[in-house]
Amino acid sequence: MKPLKIAVVGAGPAGLAASLFLTRAGHATDIIERFDNPAPVGSALMLQPTGLTVLESLGLGPAIHAAGNRIDRLFGTENTRGNIVLDVRYSALSGGRYGLAVHRAALFDTLYDEVSARKHPILTGKRVMGVMEEGDRSYLSIEGGDRLGPYDLVIDASGARSELVAASSMAPSVRNLAYGAFWATLDCPDGLVDQAALTQRYDKASVMIGVLPIGSRRPDVPRQAALFWSLKVAEADEVRRRGLDRWKNRIRGYWPECEPLLEQISDWDQLTLARYAHRTMKMPYSGRTVFVGDAAHSTSPQLGQGANMALLDVAALAHALAEHENLHAALAAYVRARRMHVRLFQLLSAAFTPFYQSDSAALAWIRDRLVATIVRVPPAPQILAAIVSGTLVDPFAAAGLRESDWLRAIAPQPS
Repeated sequence: MKPLKIAVVGAGPAGLAASLFLTRAGHATDIIERFDNPAPVGSALMLQPTGLTVLESLGLGPAIHAAGNRIDRLFGTENTRGNIVLDVRYSALSGGRYGLAVHRAALFDTLYDEVSARKHPILTGKRVMGVMEEGDRSYLSIEGGDRLGPYDLVIDASGARSELVAASSMAPSVRNLAYGAFWATLDCPDGLVDQAALTQRYDKASVMIGVLPIGSRRPDVPRQAALFWSLKVAEADEVRRRGLDRWKNRIRGYWPECEPLLEQISDWDQLTLARYAHRTMKMPYSGRTVFVGDAAHSTSPQLGQGANMALLDVAALAHALAEHENLHAALAAYVRARRMHVRLFQLLSAAFTPFYQSDSAALAWIRDRLVATIVRVPPAPQILAAIVSGTLVDPFAAAGLRESDWLRAIAPQPS
């Protein structure tokens, strides 16, 4: 395809990665960001072999590994009897796969630093209100009356609350999930939890507490962990009203060993309330506008796939543009490349979530009595590891990628 002029709406990980892929292929990009200073939002995330492969293909593997923490196991117990209700080990799969827990700021900084070093244009303080197609070009309407363009292609990477998606004829129905979570990023004392595991505690399906060691996003920052507490979004204001000490006492009641983390929290401002919604665009492009990442599909974080799916989206889009001379053929190829993988993991996330975040005592009862047995019976360990890895179906070939060689990977074992 001839070089295109492309607008990338949103300077989050998906938008930054899209700009890197596309400029490397010879296209010109403008990144348009609504805020005056692009910045990450949220606490922590898990990069799976899928997302890590994308970053490796951009040459960013060493940087992100230096800022994160290797995870080999996801482990959870229910609070009453201590039964195992989550036990996923990457080692159940051959090839040496693992996850990498990182602060969201580490992922953002890794991509943003590369974009800045390559001097990609970033236009800040520009809230995009809509896309206008005139002939064979597109223009962006900006709050305040300005407009930007012309562009050959517009990529919406503005996230789950995308205004462009809401205004699109392709807008999907949205199901807001009742449960969200409070997240905090805190210093992680040695010996608090297994540094190579995401560790969780449950009370039925209505209470979930987790500790995820995320490493040090900068050399001058101590090793950290993300602490999260699942709760109904509608009850968050009442929880705050009752006071921080009461909330901390609830966590102590379930998990006293979290005290070194809790004593670092002195203000509600240290906690971020994450809200989640489930939606999937059946056709993630319209005209010359294409949607990637959470703008195209979002769900609960139960399987930890969000950022990884976004990175796969932009890799697949860049590959489709490289493989086709016609823009609309390329966008159709992008949809085909991602359809099965996206829909499968959206379905799996929707299916698993009620067992871990819901009001259903029955589903929690089933989970507590069956999981400990099932996870030990082949091929269940391999299937669960493939689900968490994001590789239950191959997402790489369709995106023009080859999975990284994990046995030669640079991620050290946690100390």
